[in-house]
Amino acid sequence: MKSRLLLVEDNAVLQRELTESLGGVFDVVEVSATAADAIAWLRAHPQGWDVAVIDIFLRQGHGFDVLRQCAVREPGQRVVVLSNYTREPARSSALKLGADSVYDKTFEMEAFLASCDMHARLHA
Repeated sequence: MKSRLLLVEDNAVLQRELTESLGGVFDVVEVSATAADAIAWLRAHPQGWDVAVIDIFLRQGHGFDVLRQCAVREPGQRVVVLSNYTREPARSSALKLGADSVYDKTFEMEAFLASCDMHARLHA
């Protein structure tokens, strides 16, 4: 059984690209473009995901609000921030709010995808 992925990203092109890239190794169970949609989905499905990939700046709301919603989670659930805004203090703030890792969309996409692939293999 594939790990279940929640994607919180407001850029439609990146939503498609990530869904296509990660869909081979994950079951993408939800794609949310706003913090409110993501938070509502998380409240309705607290155990419905294994990995959450969250952008910091969203069209509506803030990824940090979604991170706060993920703060109380099952031990196996992993939260990853994927954003263009990863400089300090954003990176350390995301980690303090409970992100397991933080990746820059521009400079660390390969590392992010490799991390996702490793997670999927370990939890297959």
